[in-house]
Amino acid sequence: MSSENPKKFAGIMSKPDKPELTQLVPGLLQWFQDHGYYIVIDRETAVYAKGPEVLTRKEMGDRALKFVVVLGGDGTLLAAARAVAKAGIPVLGINLGSLGFLTEVPLEEMYETLQGIEEGKCDVESRAMVHCEVMRAGTRVACYDALNDVVVGKSTIARLNHCDVYIDQAFVASYKADSLIVSTPTGSTAYSMAAGGPILMPSVSAFVITPVSAHSLTHRALVVRDSAQIEIVVKTGSEEAYLSIDGQVGMPMYDGDRVMCRKSEYAVKLLRIRKTFFEVLRTKLKWGQR
Repeated sequence: MSSENPKKFAGIMSKPDKPELTQLVPGLLQWFQDHGYYIVIDRETAVYAKGPEVLTRKEMGDRALKFVVVLGGDGTLLAAARAVAKAGIPVLGINLGSLGFLTEVPLEEMYETLQGIEEGKCDVESRAMVHCEVMRAGTRVACYDALNDVVVGKSTIARLNHCDVYIDQAFVASYKADSLIVSTPTGSTAYSMAAGGPILMPSVSAFVITPVSAHSLTHRALVVRDSAQIEIVVKTGSEEAYLSIDGQVGMPMYDGDRVMCRKSEYAVKLLRIRKTFFEVLRTKLKWGQR
């Protein structure tokens, strides 16, 4: 690409196997071309487009992109966000028909929103992530960053998951439950909410620890400051548990493993249309209007 013709750079990531992308992607690429962008796409989008440079999502995070458009639902956005958060690349989520707390822009408002980005009229909202490290026999064996949640769950249907929880090295409780969720404010409207946890505004500096189907009726969701270190000690005996990151990636857990959770040094930048958090809740959760 010649330096005499500088371009803006952006990316497109898509949910796999969405038939509507056959018509949607070519039009979107044309809009970007008309507005002077050089576009890179992920392998999922490449099924519907010929010509643009194809990269893995991780490779997109290494490019100086102005922003990334995510076509799909919240799951696609979560994967995209983890890929580009370290680089600080903003993400625009276009909802293709699912519930979508994060992909709040409906398809019919996509071009209007893109034009708003061009004109500097779109808000950028920073969302905190949770960082976790898995310690096994005193050695760090894995680390992850999650936008929604870190979940330690059981690996079989029949048994309860046993965990000891510490906050800043102070013992909290021993939990017997199907799973234990450590949620960000963003993730408070996901699995944690389904398990009875509270909804937090995205700007609240906190994490939520939520047991799922706890054996004790006195175990309730616990809100802690996001400067705290949360330690989960897995008690499985001879059986396995499982660590899940945003419900998408993870690993088996064994007796004595420790999951150390704290606020990530990275944050996800979401490009948002000018709706309040409460407008989104009313729309998505069908809350009553005034």
